[in-house]
Amino acid sequence: MSNIKHHGAVNGVTGSCHQLFSQSGDSVLIDCGMFQGAEASQLENGSLEIDFPLDGVKALLVTHCHIDHVGRIPYLLAAGFDGPIYATEATAHLLPLVIEDAIKVGLTRNRRLIDKVLARLSSLLKPIAYDQWFDVLNMPDLKGRFRMAGHIMGSAYVEFNLAGKRILFSGDLGAPYSPLLAAPKSPYRADCLVIESTYGDKNHTGRKERKRRLQEVIERCLSNAGTVLIPAFSIGRTQELLYEIEDIIHRVKGDWQNLDVIVDSPLAAKFTEHYRVLKPLWDNEARRKVAAGRHPLAFEQLLTVGSHDDHMRVVNYLKQTGKPAIVIAASGMCEGGRMVNYLQALLPDARNDVLFVGYQAQGTLGRDIQTYGPRGGYVFIDGERVDIQAKVYSLSGYSAHAGQQDLINFVKRMRKKPSEIRIVHGDDVAKQALQTKLQQLVPKAHVWCPV
Repeated sequence: MSNIKHHGAVNGVTGSCHQLFSQSGDSVLIDCGMFQGAEASQLENGSLEIDFPLDGVKALLVTHCHIDHVGRIPYLLAAGFDGPIYATEATAHLLPLVIEDAIKVGLTRNRRLIDKVLARLSSLLKPIAYDQWFDVLNMPDLKGRFRMAGHIMGSAYVEFNLAGKRILFSGDLGAPYSPLLAAPKSPYRADCLVIESTYGDKNHTGRKERKRRLQEVIERCLSNAGTVLIPAFSIGRTQELLYEIEDIIHRVKGDWQNLDVIVDSPLAAKFTEHYRVLKPLWDNEARRKVAAGRHPLAFEQLLTVGSHDDHMRVVNYLKQTGKPAIVIAASGMCEGGRMVNYLQALLPDARNDVLFVGYQAQGTLGRDIQTYGPRGGYVFIDGERVDIQAKVYSLSGYSAHAGQQDLINFVKRMRKKPSEIRIVHGDDVAKQALQTKLQQLVPKAHVWCPV
């Protein structure tokens, strides 16, 4: 189909933004995300401004509120976009928090300007229930529907009915058996599928195995009197980790009862509160724990850090005392946020551990630590060389993204397979591996990777 243009997530995994045209020439955008790492540095003049015409763009549909899918919405508004922004009810609930944080980090801390953007966003947001077909404004030949994606709270893949053709954008698909969220279910049919490929070349370890490995890493910290640093996105990953850590504490007891679990991110703390409000969207396992009197996201050992001064006091305290603790902080790829201060202070100490539980994009500090840490190398943080004596681990099983087999199964379980599959949102190796597998699965389809 020639009626789709890709404005991001074709040369890597960030900056998701796709444009679907109707027969009239009008169009909708699916996501408008921030570029990160090496992909951001490749932008012309480093600009994040919208670099494609908005004439005829009638609406924006948001698959979920991770920054690489929504981070450029303020730039979209600044460029004059004034159409509806459709999102699931939970995403609409969480999105203003993400956008406010993105503005503070990347644009301005001027409260008046931030409030102006948030007010504009609020006026355009249109919450839509899952599994409900809706008309896209002023586009009579186009209907949309959000389906559960199981990636983070509120995440969805988007089905379009365009003049009788079924076009599907996967957004980010979640892995089965993720804590808190129901697994995504494949649609009955798709004529054209645009699918992510973050882990298109590998499968994740099972939930039982990843929990065992998480427990092993933390128990090493307990024995060494060190700190486990876990860089994690404020929404999704942080809440899943808290859920799993609470379960380990509940089962193991002993020294775990005295272990501080520190969430050092005001944004993550806010999201965790909202996750608790959104309990109706939790899966059956999580609901059973609540019914039994457990508090998976608000347990006794959980501490949250608010102000910057408190944050720096915690960093220095852990550096000086070596008290066993788990610290979960943003950013997930170590490109900014409070995690950077922890890394600068604690990487040179062999008592400590760094545990990566999500994808680290090329060109990010997280990818550099992941690459050079296991061989006793070093990284530069704020221009200063920092030797890596801490142990570095990666648990792909905690990724909120589907693994290769999960992506294949998503297509395999469609009763009517697509005649065209476009593979986006992945490194070249991952995209090519998934392309090979999907071409074998659907030999008559045109399976390709846009550039």
